[in-house]
Amino acid sequence: MQNVLDFVGSDYIEERDYKRLSGQHHKIFNLMQDGKYRTLPEIADLISEPPASISAQLRHFRKKSFGSHTVNKKYEGNGLFSYQLIINKNNNGETN
Repeated sequence: MQNVLDFVGSDYIEERDYKRLSGQHHKIFNLMQDGKYRTLPEIADLISEPPASISAQLRHFRKKSFGSHTVNKKYEGNGLFSYQLIINKNNNGETN
């Protein structure tokens, strides 16, 4: 996983937000790299971060600047989805 994360947005202020967002990002990556499907509430319970932030971070994983990883989404019923992270590996077998 890359060291510098490229967060952007109209409300993003690096001095205020980078540490918090990068911490969330790494917690989610470390949990989800096992490839298991989990719902947002399950992830939130395991890492103590808000579900809305988790959802945003999962979307980031798909972006080229965050590694171009695959995030699969599966409908569990009653409006609930689970998510699976598949790590994009470069030619050396290392994560982007």
